[in-house]
Amino acid sequence: MSEQNKLLPKLRFPEFKSNQKWEVIPLSSVSDVRDGTHDSPKFYDAGRPLLTSKNLLKDGSLDTVNVSFISDSDFEQINKRSKVDIGDILFGMIGTIGNPVMVKTDGFAIKNIALIKQKSDLLNSYLVQLLNSEYITKEFSILNTGNSQKFIALGQIRSLKIPAPSLLEQQKVADCLSSLDDLITAQNQKVEALKQHKKGLMQQLFPAEGETVPKLRFPEFKNDGEWSPKILGTFIDERSSLANHDLPLYSLTIENGVTPKSERYERAFLVKDEADAYKVVEPNDFAFNPMNLRFGAIARHAGDQKVALSKYYNIFYCNSTVDSRFCEAYFKSEYMVSVYDDIATGSLIEKRRVHFSKFLKLNLKFPELKEQQKIADLLTSTDNLITAQTQQLKAYKTHKKGLMQQLFPSLQEVA
Repeated sequence: MSEQNKLLPKLRFPEFKSNQKWEVIPLSSVSDVRDGTHDSPKFYDAGRPLLTSKNLLKDGSLDTVNVSFISDSDFEQINKRSKVDIGDILFGMIGTIGNPVMVKTDGFAIKNIALIKQKSDLLNSYLVQLLNSEYITKEFSILNTGNSQKFIALGQIRSLKIPAPSLLEQQKVADCLSSLDDLITAQNQKVEALKQHKKGLMQQLFPAEGETVPKLRFPEFKNDGEWSPKILGTFIDERSSLANHDLPLYSLTIENGVTPKSERYERAFLVKDEADAYKVVEPNDFAFNPMNLRFGAIARHAGDQKVALSKYYNIFYCNSTVDSRFCEAYFKSEYMVSVYDDIATGSLIEKRRVHFSKFLKLNLKFPELKEQQKIADLLTSTDNLITAQTQQLKAYKTHKKGLMQQLFPSLQEVA
């Protein structure tokens, strides 16, 4: 192999530093690369599962729940050319590009998915990590430039330039990265467990529909009697003042609440005239998107400075008779999301909205202020724990990303 087809990563395990350089080889020369069916077999309510690109998840797992079912004969016909075995790699070709998955359980057929079977000179445990790297992501991004529909041809996958060391070094790289994957998986499970714990707390700390007291109550409040009905409009005031050009631009998302807009948003581009102005959001103010409130698009601004938010959101604040943190938990609860869906209006499902006037008329049960604060303290501490564990999860992912950039050569080196 010529010198221009040999290279080295920035980071190499000590025992391999004196070894030869890595080689760059077409994937088809070291792996068996084929694909599933491109036909559309008849679907049934039950039968053999057929997976498509949408069933390949970003975390490297397979969604085997949301699948279509086909007949035994179609299943056997598809598997004549693309039978999936444990240890194979699946790679999305249409719609979802990539999301490589190492197969751990078989018994399904595939459609619009590339199937990579290990041969002798390239380990799939190494290849699946490489396929998840920025090197491959950038290469496919270049190949897909200009396509209106996301699509990667089988020939393009087969012609991928694969940087590969010896089998022993491949195994070392794979073991290192897979151990990080295990750490990330465990941390993600910890975060999800905390979220489920909070969900359970919410169900216990707030009265169920038709009830006037919660199932779980702090000892000091057990004799305080029933929660009292409160109409939201009696303690909520709207804020509609326009923001000046000095305030930072924020947005509202269901996942992250009131959060800074990305750097790609420029005020000069977004605000053409006074009609496109932004509203002021003070610390502790609430914002909700009337079009998406029924999906949970409501949040409290937990920051310590004024910000600017789109005028299309409703901005309001609660007076001192209630705890704003308690209200945030209440307003974002599963029960309230179902209430928003009930009061949303609109002739088209996708355009249904919750008017602020209707929101203010809602009549909810509240405990006394001290109990609100106690509940808010508990939920806030749980949120802080979730945030800390989520940050740890992000740190693990960032560490792995940086490590992959060091353990694999860059696209420029390979090109």
